[in-house]
Amino acid sequence: MLELRFVRENLELVRRKSLLRGVDPQLIDRFAETDNRRLAALTEVEALKNQRNTVSKTIAGLKQSGQNDAAEPLILEMREVSDRIKDLDAGLATIEDELQDVVMSIPNLCDDSVPEGRTEQDNIEIKRWGDVPAFSFQPLPHWEIGEKLGILDFDTAARLAGARFSLLKGFGCKLSRALVNFFLDLHTQRHGYTEVLPPFMVNSKAMTGTGQLPKFKEDLFKIEGWDLWLIPTAEVPVTNIHAGETLDGDDLPVKYTAYTPCFRSEAGSYGKDTRGLIRQHQFEKVELVKFTHPDSSWDELEGLLADAEAALQLLELPYRVISLCAGDLGFSSAKTYDIEVWLPGQNNYREISSCSNFLDFQARRAGIRYRPKGEKKSRLVHTLNGSGLAVGRTLLAILENYQQADGTVRLPKVLEPYFAARF
Repeated sequence: MLELRFVRENLELVRRKSLLRGVDPQLIDRFAETDNRRLAALTEVEALKNQRNTVSKTIAGLKQSGQNDAAEPLILEMREVSDRIKDLDAGLATIEDELQDVVMSIPNLCDDSVPEGRTEQDNIEIKRWGDVPAFSFQPLPHWEIGEKLGILDFDTAARLAGARFSLLKGFGCKLSRALVNFFLDLHTQRHGYTEVLPPFMVNSKAMTGTGQLPKFKEDLFKIEGWDLWLIPTAEVPVTNIHAGETLDGDDLPVKYTAYTPCFRSEAGSYGKDTRGLIRQHQFEKVELVKFTHPDSSWDELEGLLADAEAALQLLELPYRVISLCAGDLGFSSAKTYDIEVWLPGQNNYREISSCSNFLDFQARRAGIRYRPKGEKKSRLVHTLNGSGLAVGRTLLAILENYQQADGTVRLPKVLEPYFAARF
């Protein structure tokens, strides 16, 4: 979240940046109104407390001089003042809770380098990599390829769990496992990330720390009767590994990678991507998370993007990189690059990774700090995360880009070692 004092002292900047993101201006107006009520209540409380302190000294003097009769009306008056202070303190606590709720609902401020715009149509393409494959036949979408090969079964998945679920079989399972191992090996052995395997469920505090709660409650799956949520991404548990901690500044950047299943309700997306593996309630990703020094977080974002790109380049999958416009940014992000892989069966690029710099937005919510060498005062770290990569979407990209005229699918060379082992 944004610092309350920063919002108060830079209200017009916050209003302007929030409008770029499509935020209802009434939210910023509500902050100003609530903050003014807080200031008025605080001013009255402080004035009454000062009055009580002053009169209490007067009462003490009157008693010491034996003027108890003169002190009595002042004592009665101060009782009323104390009752008023008590009521104001209770009201002030309520107002401060309201103000905190408002601040928690204000998204991060987009960086000045973020393109203006409201929808994905306003996103800016940064670059392309790889050659789009040419086919001597009409390329098929992955769901047709998978069903013909007997490795994707959407009908059985629908009977088991409903729409937006999939069942992998045989080669599909092995390809999925190979991709997970390839991604983890790449990021740990070449890119310097430490692998972790976090819980697949987290509590409300963890969800709040990374910005999923309270705003995106409808997009999450809640465990009935428990303070537990199925994770929408490994970003949530991995970022919260250091919640409430102060890291040694010399240890930055701290870099983690994690494989997890992910669970999203996809609220509001009904009718979109209803076929195939694009938009599922359950899917798998290998995530990349960084805790960095504030002075280097923008360079670390470029490095994060390069790490995700490396996976696609080694798989020889053509892609493009786009910079998301202000209106298309995620709630916590100050800047985001999306990587979109080419899908010949759909004749389109589709997102396969999203790499974001959150600055200190998440760190403030989760209480993640670092202490610079030789300094006593700690500071907030910057957090970043990206997909390195989405497993299901990479699998479908391989099916579509490596499909052959005879209906088979060729294997990317970099994955061959993962299929060589025999038992």
